[in-house]
Amino acid sequence: MSILPWRRTPAAVIPDATQAQVAHPLVMTAERTASCIAGVFFTVRIDGAWRWPHPDQADHHDPAVLARHHLRQQAAGVLGQYSVLDLAAAQDAASTALMRWSQPIPGLEVTGSVRLTVTARDRDLAAAYARQQQALDLEHALQMRRLAHLQRVLADPHLQRVWWLAEFPERLSELQTLTDALDGLPLPHDPAQDDLRSDIRHFTDRFIATVHTPQQREIFLKALTQTLHTLGHHDLKDTAARWHNRDDPGSTPT
Repeated sequence: MSILPWRRTPAAVIPDATQAQVAHPLVMTAERTASCIAGVFFTVRIDGAWRWPHPDQADHHDPAVLARHHLRQQAAGVLGQYSVLDLAAAQDAASTALMRWSQPIPGLEVTGSVRLTVTARDRDLAAAYARQQQALDLEHALQMRRLAHLQRVLADPHLQRVWWLAEFPERLSELQTLTDALDGLPLPHDPAQDDLRSDIRHFTDRFIATVHTPQQREIFLKALTQTLHTLGHHDLKDTAARWHNRDDPGSTPT
C-alpha cells in the first residue's frame, strides 16, 4: 500500500450481511383492478415490501418494478373472483394471498396487504347486474320446474291422457300419435337420488301400470316371494306374502 493518500487503492465494497434481510417498502394507490363483473372495478391500495436475501446475486437493475408487478398480478388473480358488493371478503382474500413472502423470480421476495374501496358508479353497476342476474336465475328455475312438471305428467300414461284432453279436447284422435312419440319417456331426474334408484323407481312405476288383473299380480307376487326367500330377505318375503294373501280370492280384506 502506498504511503501517499492520493495513491491508495479503494477497498472493495463487501455486502453487509445485516442488510440482506432489510425490507424495502413500496406503496401503490388508486389501482383499478377488475372484479368478477365485466366493466366493474375495485379501487386498490397495496402496501408492500421487497427484499433481496442475497443482494450479491441480484440480476435486475430495479427490483421494485418486479415487486410491484408481482403484487398487482396476485391481487388481480384474487379480486377477479369477487364482486365489488363483497368488499370485505374480497379484501381479506387478497390480503391473505399477498401477505406471505413469495418469490416472483429467484432471489427476490415480496409481500403486501390490500385495502379496497369502490366508487359509487362501480357499486351501482354491480347492484344492477346482481338484480338482472337474480331475475334471470329465478326465471330459469321457474322454467325448469315447469318443464319437470310437464315431463312428470307426460311420462305417466294416465296423466298424459288427462293433460291432452285438457289442452286439446278437439284433437282427441291425435292422442295415440302423442302416446307413441312419448313411449319410454323417463320421469324427471331427481338430483337427490342416484341413477340406479331413479331407474328402479321408473321401472316399478311402469310395471305397476301394466299389471292390471288379480291373476297377473298373483303370478308376480309368487315369483317375488320365491326370489326374496332365495336371497335370504325374509322380512321382505313376509311383506310380499301378506300382499299376496290380501289379493287371494275370498280372503278377508285387511
